Amino acid sequence: MANSKFEYVKQFEQPDSLLPNTWIVVRLDGRGFTKFSTKYAFEKPNDMRALDLMNAAARSVMSELPDITIAYGVSDEYSFVFHKSCTLFERRASKLVSTIVSTFTAYYIYFWPIYFKDSKPLTPPLPSFDGRAVTYPSVQNLRDYMSWRQVDCHINNLYNTTFWALINKGGMDGTTAELMLKGTFSADKNEILFQKFGINYNNEPEMFKKGSVIFREYEMVEPETTKNGVEKEAEKANTAVPEVKSKSQLEKEKKARTKAKIVVEHLDIIRDEFWERRPWLLSGKPGKVPKEQKP
Repeated sequence: MANSKFEYVKQFEQPDSLLPNTWIVVRLDGRGFTKFSTKYAFEKPNDMRALDLMNAAARSVMSELPDITIAYGVSDEYSFVFHKSCTLFERRASKLVSTIVSTFTAYYIYFWPIYFKDSKPLTPPLPSFDGRAVTYPSVQNLRDYMSWRQVDCHINNLYNTTFWALINKGGMDGTTAELMLKGTFSADKNEILFQKFGINYNNEPEMFKKGSVIFREYEMVEPETTKNGVEKEAEKANTAVPEVKSKSQLEKEKKARTKAKIVVEHLDIIRDEFWERRPWLLSGKPGKVPKEQKP
């Protein structure tokens, strides 16, 4: 490209590269979704259509970007995790975030008439999302982040389930229900649900209680008994010197991830077992394709 007197404006561009050899989490949230959910009459406390729509959009994002290792979603938010060896977009925050947010939003709007076929068509202001990228240096940091989001899911869902039961089934207004729940603990909310409305919170759908986790499905392994499998993967992943892979090796792994089946589950991701049985999530290397998936 020829130089011109206007080229000086490039000096205003600032580097936004993320730290190398760290896990990257791009987390997006719905913008103004309280008003949006009211406009389209989302069911309270959970609308299965809305959650399925979020999962469909997230699954499509993961399908288009094989570098995503795992994703976790609840309500109107989703977190996408990139392995620390990822070099996508030269690990530039702006490109990663804008790609995730724009792709997710596009699929959300695209899938809307499928999951909300009995609802009115989308009209401006259209649904949109914002996002941010955060880096985590260790496996433990990453797992603590994922655990934090799932614990948050449980706390919020238990509160919302009780709050809306008091309104929808108990005839209370929002202010009265809020005052009744102020200062209560989990046991108190469970008691209110069961004693007043005959609702056993344990029987609520797993997606409501645990959120949704999306990953590529490979052959699961049995947890090691001699030494925690997660600890072994953590030792490998936390090495100070990142593994250097050839271009052909990277392409081979990318192709393998592209062919793998992407699943949406509602599992406990806080306990070690989830990670022990799926070591590929921490190693960054594709696992073995399950026999039932092989042609």
